[in-house]
Amino acid sequence: EVLTEDPETAFCTLANREDLNPEEGSIYHCLYQFTRNEKLTETNKLLCDVCTQRHYGPKNNIKSERYVYTNAKKQMLISLAPLVLTLHLKRFQQAGFNLRKVNRHIKFPEVIDLAPFCTVKCKNVAEGNTKVLYSLYGVVEHSGTMRSGHYTAYAKMRSMNNHLSDFVLQGPSPQALETEPVKGQWFHISDTHVQAVPAAKVLSSQAYLLFYERLL
Repeated sequence: EVLTEDPETAFCTLANREDLNPEEGSIYHCLYQFTRNEKLTETNKLLCDVCTQRHYGPKNNIKSERYVYTNAKKQMLISLAPLVLTLHLKRFQQAGFNLRKVNRHIKFPEVIDLAPFCTVKCKNVAEGNTKVLYSLYGVVEHSGTMRSGHYTAYAKMRSMNNHLSDFVLQGPSPQALETEPVKGQWFHISDTHVQAVPAAKVLSSQAYLLFYERLL
């Protein structure tokens, strides 16, 4: 589906992403890089149907080699903020013909704001809100190599989020968003072994998957 957007707002976000200045090696830096504005030029030019029809007339009379390609901008932004945000970190890199495990620690917060990565017309954000906050409740960690290893998890035991239930039933609320993480106790789970751990241990883990629930 091709939509015509106002060029003044097509690349605008709910919060100014340029104010972020994200720290390298953080989840904010990963999101910033993933949603950066890209220029499509030279061999990456965009095939433009509108430009082609403007130049040659109706498309059914145009041979494929005569299509018009044009410079363009591309940006991936969030158009629908999820109730549960799952972030999957790429933990491998190509090394020649082999894949290598990436063991670098990526910093991630207990509360994350998605607003700098959401389109200004994000569908399920109440008008006037400039924050889209999420609270961390689960982490999956992998130890080992690309050939073998072990998965463990951190999970937060917490009370039911009634605001989240209301959101599902009634939609977004214009009320002020919470800024604190959902209170609860963290546990480390490894096979049948379960142990209570402090939040600091969770935040120092080498996360592979991050699970956040929306704060309302």
